[in-house]
Amino acid sequence: MKLWSWLSIAEIRKRRSDLARCRTTEHNTLHFSLFLSLSLSLHLPLPLPLPLPLPLPLPLPLPLPPSLVDPRGARHLLTSQHSLPGIPVALKQTIDLRTSMDGKYKEIAEELFSRSLAERDMLSAPYEFPEDSPIEQLEERQQRLQRQISQDQSQAFMDLYPKEMEREGEKEYQRVSISGEEKCGVPFTDLLDAAKCVVKALFIREKYIGLSMQSFCRTTYMCNLQLHIYTKCCIKTAQMYLDQTVHPPVSATHPYENQDPACMPPDIGYGCKMVNGVVHIYTKKDSMDTSTELELPYPDLSEYIADMNVMTALIINGPVKSFCYRRLQYLSSKFQMHILLNEMKELAAQKKVPHRDFYNIRKVDTHIHASSCMNQKHLLRFIKRAMKKYPGEIVHVERGKGQTLMEVFQTMNLTAFDLSVDTLDMHADRNTFHRFDKFNAKYNPIGESILREIFIKTDNHLEGKYFGHIIKEVMADLEESKYQNVELRLSIYGRQRDEWDKLAQWAVKHQVYSNNVRWLLQVPRLFDVYHTKKQLSNFQELLENIFMPLFEVTIDPTNHRELHLFLQHVVGFDSVDDESKPEHHCFNMESPLPANWTEEDNPPYAYYLYYMYANMTVLNHLRRQRGFNTLVLRPHCGEAGPIHHLVSGFMLSENISHGLLLRKAPVLQYLYYLAQIGIAMSPLSNNSLFLSYHRNPLPEYLSRGLMVSLSTDDPLQFHFTKEPLMEEYSIAAQVWKLSSCDMCELARNSVLMSGFSHKVKSYWLGPHYIKEGQEGNDIRRTNVPDIRVAYRYETMCEELNLITQAIRTDELEAITEEEGNLCMGPV
Repeated sequence: MKLWSWLSIAEIRKRRSDLARCRTTEHNTLHFSLFLSLSLSLHLPLPLPLPLPLPLPLPLPLPLPPSLVDPRGARHLLTSQHSLPGIPVALKQTIDLRTSMDGKYKEIAEELFSRSLAERDMLSAPYEFPEDSPIEQLEERQQRLQRQISQDQSQAFMDLYPKEMEREGEKEYQRVSISGEEKCGVPFTDLLDAAKCVVKALFIREKYIGLSMQSFCRTTYMCNLQLHIYTKCCIKTAQMYLDQTVHPPVSATHPYENQDPACMPPDIGYGCKMVNGVVHIYTKKDSMDTSTELELPYPDLSEYIADMNVMTALIINGPVKSFCYRRLQYLSSKFQMHILLNEMKELAAQKKVPHRDFYNIRKVDTHIHASSCMNQKHLLRFIKRAMKKYPGEIVHVERGKGQTLMEVFQTMNLTAFDLSVDTLDMHADRNTFHRFDKFNAKYNPIGESILREIFIKTDNHLEGKYFGHIIKEVMADLEESKYQNVELRLSIYGRQRDEWDKLAQWAVKHQVYSNNVRWLLQVPRLFDVYHTKKQLSNFQELLENIFMPLFEVTIDPTNHRELHLFLQHVVGFDSVDDESKPEHHCFNMESPLPANWTEEDNPPYAYYLYYMYANMTVLNHLRRQRGFNTLVLRPHCGEAGPIHHLVSGFMLSENISHGLLLRKAPVLQYLYYLAQIGIAMSPLSNNSLFLSYHRNPLPEYLSRGLMVSLSTDDPLQFHFTKEPLMEEYSIAAQVWKLSSCDMCELARNSVLMSGFSHKVKSYWLGPHYIKEGQEGNDIRRTNVPDIRVAYRYETMCEELNLITQAIRTDELEAITEEEGNLCMGPV
């Protein structure tokens, strides 16, 4: 005899309501750690070593489990984004992230690239979206209305929200809350599809950022294991009190003085060679072919291309674009409401802070090139002073004959009295708009490349003597201002193997160092130029010239002592060039490997970035094992050109510079917001090159909550005063009517984005700046009110809750349907 079990509809609804209430309560008690719940509900292993949002000292990387090692090559593999460990309390099955685009990513990506090639003559990328887009069909609106009427109006979150705000430590201010079953304004089916795509994209970034030891947004990446390890590290590195001085201690000795080999780390005897564009490390230098290869992970090329196709398909998906566009519009409107309700409270909070205002909070110029870090007047005065002080010094060799500085100017029929700012002609004007070639020519004083070589180059007949003096004068001005800091870009071209050693010798010989300055090394994308001049035979040779010296100095610092000292103050890599140049090649599995790239065409942007990232990843693992500082990738990205540059930046970079094209890509802009990817923006630079000032999206990005900062880019071409960063802030404040709170928030963002050490940031921002929300803010140091920080944190948590709630609701409905089917069957 068969037994039959029947469950009433009321019991099913009650069970579903209990599960939803349990889930909502759990989210609130975790202080809005919304993405934690989703991460624990999937089966994706946390990337090892664990990515931290700061360059903190960590133990050696943990060994990866056997399942993550490729048995064919003993190489670590990246795991799929569809698997995270753990199952949520209310779920008994794996969350399904499949979407309607699965299986079509490659075709969509290739079609999009073909379209960009067909329209490459346009001045900017053709990805504008209309103001009234998207418009749902009438049937969808009726379905949404019917859904709102038929479903239970669950207000658990809104009921608990006021109670949550009453907890100790929460900041009281006027909040804007949205109630209702469907808060995002799109049909639930579109919301579900968009939420899965957004989560999938965040998993892709998490995977690559974790592998390369760069920082991932802590709010988005919250989990119990990471929180435990992270807190443990912070206790060791942030031993300071709230009333401690805001000025970090200054070392009594110069960092470049101690070059004694006995004081440097010893040689570990490893060997290295480049295979298919990526450096491999072996245990023995003399017999690499027979020795064991170290298992230092780097991304698999096929998986990277597959993920690129996924991301490219996501950004042109209709429902995803509709969802992201609406969310961005909502964020803008919500911020305007916040300003209307709380602006006076924010101003009052700033007035209560003694001895702190915008002028004496820390600011970092996160994007500035060393060769143009001075203004025109500064360079002019230095040239005149050099002509009077060193007129007989040989500065240039022409056809085997030396030329003195006076002779160089005599060939131009110029004297020191004749020189003026107008004579130098180095300032950008209306003629440089959309003319990157004319802008590059502005780097030559008086239009003469020989003067550029003499005064603003590190590798010349004088070994960069004049350039070193100019940089030191700029550093002295920064130290005098005390609160302004810069991250200067120096160039490594990749034409010769000894470029790194020459650059380090320049820095050490001329004592070019300041506590207010950190270095980034920029790599111009000029392989086609070098190949045409027969300076390079293939692309792998360029990669070897850039990365092999870094591996050699990491293995044996005693053979490159100056470079070892110099690298301690280098924070990352940059990739620079004119992004508006057309790309004739699509990066896919049919693309030639670097050793086989002998074409006259330049490799595409994604090709450059992948091989820079892959080598940097291996280098970071090796340097972490030796206890050295690691590096990050912070390229120029999204200033012009095709939109897929921003896709590469999203996947591989910790921060980017410019990001103007995000205004035309709502999906990517929303992803950059959720991942809190730093964007160093230079409105005055953009105004002269690609985008007029009033169209610059910086105020829009700031209102929506993107991690943006102000930077100068090239003061020599775009600025007039002795303090170009303050010039940027003053013009932005006047044109866009920024409040004092807005400007202090931009300054705080610049410090968070910068490559300065965790110890230094603890003095500048407060000892607990790594904590979430207002707990990490010290208004006595940042002058940013707790109200603004709390608003940013709560708003982001609500956005994360929206996408996770949609996926959980879908899974809950699937479970309910299964229960309904089971209750009608035999037991």
